[in-house]
Amino acid sequence: MAWQKRHGYGRRSLVETAISRIKRINDGRLKSRTFGPQQNEIAIHIKIANRNMIIARPLSERVR
Repeated sequence: MAWQKRHGYGRRSLVETAISRIKRINDGRLKSRTFGPQQNEIAIHIKIANRNMIIARPLSERVR
């Protein structure tokens, strides 16, 4: 649809999927109570999610 392309809906959908994946890793809540440690905790969860995506990505080669 044209409105989806105009507003970048596909990119938004990918971002929402990534955020949902990260929330599932930590049960949707943070254990730290103050802002600084919360930032560190989120950074760790994002690194874990990125590593999982790299591991799950299939390797492909062009066949001639």
